[in-house]
Order: sequence, then structure tokens, then C-alpha cells
Amino acid sequence: MSYIESLLGTEAESLLAHSCETIDKTMLQLPGQDYVDRVLSQKDLKPGVLRAMQTLIGTGRLSGSGYLSILPVDQGVEHSGGASFAANPIYFDPANIVELAIEGGCNAVASTLGVLGSVARRYAHKIPFLVKINHNEILSYPNFYDQTLFASVEQAFDMGAVAIGATVYYGSEESRRQIQEISEAFQHAHELGMVTVLWAYLRNSSFKVDGVDYHTAADLTGQANHLAATIEADIVKQKQAVGNGGYEAIKFGKTDKKVYTELTTEHPIDLVRYQVANCYMGRAGLINSGGASSGEGDLAQAVRTAVINKRAGGMGMISGRKAFQRPMAEGVDLLHAIQDVYLSDQVTIA
Repeated sequence: MSYIESLLGTEAESLLAHSCETIDKTMLQLPGQDYVDRVLSQKDLKPGVLRAMQTLIGTGRLSGSGYLSILPVDQGVEHSGGASFAANPIYFDPANIVELAIEGGCNAVASTLGVLGSVARRYAHKIPFLVKINHNEILSYPNFYDQTLFASVEQAFDMGAVAIGATVYYGSEESRRQIQEISEAFQHAHELGMVTVLWAYLRNSSFKVDGVDYHTAADLTGQANHLAATIEADIVKQKQAVGNGGYEAIKFGKTDKKVYTELTTEHPIDLVRYQVANCYMGRAGLINSGGASSGEGDLAQAVRTAVINKRAGGMGMISGRKAFQRPMAEGVDLLHAIQDVYLSDQVTIA
């Protein structure tokens, strides 16, 4: 615990001793070793999906805890291979991506059809595969920031994946088409017995007002989570909330004053608690993304994100660039540090 406290620095007491007085923890469906029996089994899902989720939460260092630590490496499409792997060229080889996830004790490795398909016969039985089926590629010029399908649900199923992932850019001009596409894909994945994971991201230039970026505001990301749960995402990937007041700033959409006066405060755990609440009070698990690598501060930032997520009632973290844009041994250590937060009995639900 002292190690976690040291990484949190001056925020240690604020983050570790905070008591959430907005949405009480007793209202949440919290992660745990019985999550499949207690929560997922109530859904309109086939037994195969329950088995797939149990495989996810039963793998890696967090096995049996109900929490997830996932390594995502789809940035070769989303950002370019060079931007992603020049810092550590071994990860141009998909085998090393999967090896990092295994050595790092992850519950699953998430990547593209090509990355996972290229090594599926070697690794699909050794660690759960999560195939990301749509992407925004930025070689088209000018770029138009759209998520388009790169793979089918059947291709993911045939390579032995236990889950599919997809992104919807909520708030964008293309979002309605993306919602329809991914809703249909999730239905098909559930029919085949796979878990569904949604990257529920906001994307609209109007969400930046007077120099303030509201793409990570608790109220707007909370609504994105609600829409993700609406199309039956079993797990929602969301950027951790930073700030609030998006609806008030963009002056569009509908909300309620109680969102700001009773259901949230400025404390980061309370902001993420609102994100969890919009995941049907935890019936869809919230995993927060790790964000970009910034160098020496990555370890402390990753642990901070994990502490906030866990204490808010989230299900875990999905962290990629902070792990693979450094030597493999350091990446493994970073992933283990994240997992240690979820394994610690002293980091409790706020």
C-alpha cells in the first residue's frame, strides 16, 4: 500500500480516503468473482456469453477478482504503425504484442483482425483474444474521422476470439450509422457466444468551448456510456472523466441540475462514479483507458487512473501505449502495478 501511496504523492489521502456521498456504493453492481452469476446471468444472453465472460475474468493475475486488465494495441491503424511502434520496433511483430499481454498478466489482448489473426493458431488458446472490428484510419487525406468496419464478427469467432470490440464516435455526424452497425454486430456476437466491448468515445469539434475540451466531461461521457449500454455492450471503455458541465457549455441536449448539485462533485472519484452509474449502475462494466504515453510519469498516472476507477466502482483498465512504448520488462512492470491496485484489499470502493 505504501508503494501505491508513494506513486499518488500529494493526492494519496484525497484519493484513498475519499467517501463518495453522491451515488452510494450500495446502489452499484460491483465487480467480483461472482459477477457472472450475480449480474451477467440476469441478461438476455446465451450461455456461451457467460462462459466467455468467465474466461475473461478468470485469466491472468486478476483471475477470480472480477476485475479486468486488458492490453489494447490497435494504434497501428488508428495512429499509424510508425507513430505507435517506432519507440519500440519489436511490436511491429504481433507475436510480441501477445507475449507482452501474457507476461504482463493481462486478462485479454485487444487488437486488429490482422494482428491477432496472424498469430491466432499460436496464441488464441493461451490468452483471450478481443478483436476490434472497426477503426478510424488516418491515411485518407483529408481525414474525416469516421469509424468503419475492418472485420466481421464471423472472422473474430473463427479465430477463437472470446470478445469483439468496436468504437462509436458519439456526437459525430456519422454516429447514427455507427450505432446501427455496431448494434447489429453486437447482437450477432452475442448469438455466437462472445462478449461485446464498446469504445464509447465522443467526437465533435463543438464539444470544445472557449478553449475548454468537454470530450471527457462527466456528464457527456456518462451519456455516451448510457448509449453504449443501450446497444448491449457488456463492457464499456471510456476515457476517465475530467471535469464536468459539458451540457451547460455546449448548450445542447437535455440534463438535470441535480447531475451537478447532487450526483457529482469536482472530486475525480465522484465524476467517475457518475460514469459507472450510466453503465446501468455497473451492469455493464466500466473500464477506463490508460491514455497516451508521456514518459517518466506513466507509472504514477496509470496507478492513479486505476485507483480512481476501482474506488468509483469500475471494472478495470485497458492500457496500451504506456506499456508497449517502452522496453518489454518495463511494460510488464507497469501492467503489474495497475493490477496491484485491483488486488489490494486496502484500495476499497468509495
